[in-house]
Amino acid sequence: MARTNNYLMQAQQAKRHFLTYDQDKLIAKFNLTADEAFLYVKLLCKQYRLDRKTGDLFRREGTHWQDGNSFEEVMTLLDLLCDSRDDRHLSGRWRSMQSFGLEFHQNLLENRRDGLADYFDAHPEKLRQACLALNAEPIPGGDMGYAVELFDGLKIGILFWAGDEEFTPRFRYLWDENADQYIRYETMFYAVDLLRQRLGRG
Repeated sequence: MARTNNYLMQAQQAKRHFLTYDQDKLIAKFNLTADEAFLYVKLLCKQYRLDRKTGDLFRREGTHWQDGNSFEEVMTLLDLLCDSRDDRHLSGRWRSMQSFGLEFHQNLLENRRDGLADYFDAHPEKLRQACLALNAEPIPGGDMGYAVELFDGLKIGILFWAGDEEFTPRFRYLWDENADQYIRYETMFYAVDLLRQRLGRG
């Protein structure tokens, strides 16, 4: 319960942080569509609307708007909107996610048993279909590799290796080497968690 409450507190803090910003500058910065009530933003192939008075998120599903206030959605989108640099630009060169963090984090994502990787090891075509449903583009590396746009041209690279006699199936995540101009390192984990949720529905 304490952990859940901590997540809720962080998300609410992020919303309050957003409400301190000059929203007209954000609209111009990202060339957003807006009306009096909402800013409209695309994240991982999904359209969102962001309440200009509360910071609440709504995700477009078909013809309806649904609640989009999961911890991962709020933290990822509001961090990208509020904290990315004005002079951000992509290098076009991939860098492993771990290399953005401290030495402690170097193998954090890859040294644990991964149930999602196990699932796609048994059903590789489902991974391909899930990536294509996110308008992913193939990239070299692994047994299967795709790049999925997160936001504003910034992509997450996904490399997947099937399991064998020596190694369990695993994912590796890549970012443009200038990704920290767009998103903080800790928020990369939230973005990857959100991507994994989307893949798991594929």
